Amino acid sequence: MAADSSEYIKHHLTNLVYGQHPDGSWGFAHSAAEAAEMGFWKFHVDTLGWSVGLGVLFLALFGFAAKRATTDVPKGFQNFVEILVDFVDTQTKENFHGRNPMIAPMGLTIFCWVFLMNLMDLIPVDWIPTLFNLFGVHYMKIVPSTDPNITLGMSFTVFFLIIFYSIKVKGIGGFAGELTLHPFSSNNLFVKLLLIPVNLFLETVNLLAKPISLGLRLFGNMYAGEMIFILIALMFNAGVIMALFGGVLQLGWAIFHILVITLQAFLFMVLTIVYLSTAHEDH
Repeated sequence: MAADSSEYIKHHLTNLVYGQHPDGSWGFAHSAAEAAEMGFWKFHVDTLGWSVGLGVLFLALFGFAAKRATTDVPKGFQNFVEILVDFVDTQTKENFHGRNPMIAPMGLTIFCWVFLMNLMDLIPVDWIPTLFNLFGVHYMKIVPSTDPNITLGMSFTVFFLIIFYSIKVKGIGGFAGELTLHPFSSNNLFVKLLLIPVNLFLETVNLLAKPISLGLRLFGNMYAGEMIFILIALMFNAGVIMALFGGVLQLGWAIFHILVITLQAFLFMVLTIVYLSTAHEDH
């Protein structure tokens, strides 16, 4: 039973991987061991497919709402979209202190996209993988935000935007000064020169910590949530009493997890706005 449970968990935590085999041929991995042999240059096809698909779904839904928008009192889905837009606009005004028309649309995109990716965690863990298994696809992870490649990819995109806008607003000299002359400074030129390596080290660590913490926070919370759903699913094969108890646990955790997935999308959006606001501040 322990071995079966272990295999069940490993199976649900394994991505559908496409990459280059050790013999030079390209194809899908049929086990976690084969995926590991492919090295770094491989594609998590399920992660890419679901994340892109959910992004397209977001664009389609909001495009549909935009086309049907009227000046009358909003109803139904249009009302929901306007509430969401106003919510993100308020967060942008409160947390972003520069001038950039891209920030609010980007914040809206991040919140909705991350929320949709997180929302996939509420689908029972066996439903979609079982469906794909009927077509010969043996591995299928449907929650993109449980893959660090997605969360860190998004966070390092934010990191590059921070660098870009820091240089654009402050200039190369201003950005370099921000890294080398803060947080410690002195009116004495010799002491100021001595403090440059210390400041550079501290500010570099602080700068790199932003995308790493941003990505790992989302990944860690969603991965833990998925793991709990998988462990609860094991209870359905442990007898009637455990199955009933598992059903109650699953419902309770799903209700609580709605808060988690929403909060994580909100935090990713707000922190992105705050970090980009800092990049636009020219002292």
